[in-house]
Amino acid sequence: MSDPLVLIPARMAATRLPGKPLADIAGVPMIVHVWRRAVEAGIGPVAVATDSPEIAAAVEGAGGVAVTTRADHQSGSDRIREAAQTLDPEGRHDVVVNVQGDFPTIDPRAIAAAILPLADPAVAIGTLAGPITRDDEREDPNVVKIIASPIAPGRMRALAFTRATAPWGEGPLWHHVGLYAYRRRALERFVSLPPSPLEIRERLEQMRALEDGMRIDVTIIDDVPFGVDTLETLARARAALGG
Repeated sequence: MSDPLVLIPARMAATRLPGKPLADIAGVPMIVHVWRRAVEAGIGPVAVATDSPEIAAAVEGAGGVAVTTRADHQSGSDRIREAAQTLDPEGRHDVVVNVQGDFPTIDPRAIAAAILPLADPAVAIGTLAGPITRDDEREDPNVVKIIASPIAPGRMRALAFTRATAPWGEGPLWHHVGLYAYRRRALERFVSLPPSPLEIRERLEQMRALEDGMRIDVTIIDDVPFGVDTLETLARARAALGG
């Protein structure tokens, strides 16, 4: 690894909570909270990738960098790929970290932890997971689970991602955190592939990488951040951040 580039995809047209990047949390737009957490991670330059002039203005008004991208991207991965090409056309950054724009309470140390698996040259993508401790999350299809094999203390190799309650039997269940650290070449390959059968069935784009044979390793974290995609989770974020 050399110098990771941290990118935060953000758009206004979220289906469940439209306009959420600009939702006020303690007097600050949510996207600015996320940008601040990414900067505090201290692993590389940070930029927000967006098709919205309003989001770009909010980020730049807080002192951040915003990159304008096309409006027709199907996923955040496509959006960060365009932003990486704009910011770094020479490919100097060989790792691109995708931080979801709806994680205002994420611990900056978790962002830094996502790149740790890439110390192994066999790993294409690093991501995060934490133990499921609430009974309601075990059955919740909105809580994505990782089926993974432990390979070292605090680290696993992902075998599958699912919305079902899995794996079966005694033992921990792992809550996937949708934050990815891509090798640059892995990101380029990923976005060039068509959606895969299990990706379509589970509605989980990370299955595309596994079905293509890319290795995804997981760093285990203690504190699982929650995404803000409903009025209820927005209220939780406001309570956690003092407003």
